[in-house]
Amino acid sequence: MIYQHQQLKQQTKILPHQIQLLHLFHLNTMELEHRIQQELNDNPMLEQQQDEYEEIPDKAVKEDDFRDYDEFAYDDVPDYKLEYGNYFSDEAMPEKPLVAAVCFREEARQQFRWSITDELDVKIADYIIDCLDENGFLAMDAAALADDFSFRQGQLVDPERVESVLNTVRTLEPAGLGCRDTREYLLFQLNRMNTKRPDVKMAIALMKDHYQELMNRQLERIMHKLNLEDDEFRIVLELIAGMQMKPVLESEAVQQPRQTIVPDFIVTMEDDKPRVLLCKERSAGLHISSDWQQQVEAMQHGEQKDKSAIQYVRNKLNAARWFIQAIRQREQTMRRIMEAIVDWQQEYFVEGDIRVLKPMILKNIAEVVGMDISTVSRITCNKYAETHFGTILLKDLFTEGLMTQKGDVVSNKVIQNAIVEVIEAEDKRKPYTDQQLVAILGQKGYNIARRTIAKYRDLLQIPVAQMRCLWA
Repeated sequence: MIYQHQQLKQQTKILPHQIQLLHLFHLNTMELEHRIQQELNDNPMLEQQQDEYEEIPDKAVKEDDFRDYDEFAYDDVPDYKLEYGNYFSDEAMPEKPLVAAVCFREEARQQFRWSITDELDVKIADYIIDCLDENGFLAMDAAALADDFSFRQGQLVDPERVESVLNTVRTLEPAGLGCRDTREYLLFQLNRMNTKRPDVKMAIALMKDHYQELMNRQLERIMHKLNLEDDEFRIVLELIAGMQMKPVLESEAVQQPRQTIVPDFIVTMEDDKPRVLLCKERSAGLHISSDWQQQVEAMQHGEQKDKSAIQYVRNKLNAARWFIQAIRQREQTMRRIMEAIVDWQQEYFVEGDIRVLKPMILKNIAEVVGMDISTVSRITCNKYAETHFGTILLKDLFTEGLMTQKGDVVSNKVIQNAIVEVIEAEDKRKPYTDQQLVAILGQKGYNIARRTIAKYRDLLQIPVAQMRCLWA
């Protein structure tokens, strides 16, 4: 039976302009430059202010352009000045050309395009391949990849589809691209072997259930749980030792250019007080084209009015105005949040010592500036600040606090730095266990549990005492 039903409810919706503004907050300096250039190419109403003076080279025309053939053919350059290259070996030749090589990422993209024709899957695969590190590993899971891809591309993608594309990427050459760690890559190689073989079957069980025990060198416990003899266990270890530890070997990897960090903020010292500056303000250099404004006014007051053309230029004009306002609002928000961070961590920015870093979370800064936590997170994500003691990542400044024996609250970065100092000063033949580190840090005034020491040690990628003793 068909009937009508009325229901009153409240619903919150985010406007498209708000979504675009949040996306601008998330961009760093280099990504913002690309976004502004893209907007300049798409919107004729928007213009960028050019420098009034351009550098002119001292010698715009080479002197060789005025020399005739006789001066080139009968020069007086001694032969010994032209024969210096004869005394260099082939390895040390200064003019040796670079070897042409193809990056493994480009090869993977080409292979994927040969097998898949769906445009969305190709975009997802390109994004996954770009997220790979130099060893071919992927640190993000399918859900995180789907969220980042959906946010950047403005198109909602399910994690199941990303996982399906990721499985296809792993079948490309070199096989195993996109594995998250060494354990997953070893399992990937073992599953491609004959799983009916006893050694392969035992190796898979070892990597699935006893990988952490293998990393801790607890061999006897593994042999007891897997019910293996010494000879059988040695065969399994030899099988694993003969496998590759990472998808992309150093000989296959192309030498990547040195990455230069472009800071988003500059923190200077004036009268022993830190001052916050933006690395580059772009809102002042953007403006509306005066020529197009005159054409819009002429079209609106003219006798022949083309409604579609007027609507088009009006939309472009409104988009240009909004974009300039959005860039200006982004810069103002960035300055407010960074000033709040510097005020909170003023002693750290003055001295540059990590031991004076105070506990600070996103909620603290959000309450100071009166903004949402998500806005503070987007402004500080992937942003760097240049200081007098080096370039720092803003996310590293947000840490939780721990209570000391004196009642003071210190940052967990201070605890991690203390752990590193103690381990660096230990006897390498008799390294400290986690329980001994608890006692040593307790003498320094830090009351920390053993599991907290183990967690921080894993974050710092410091192995356990048994492994440090073997590496000594």
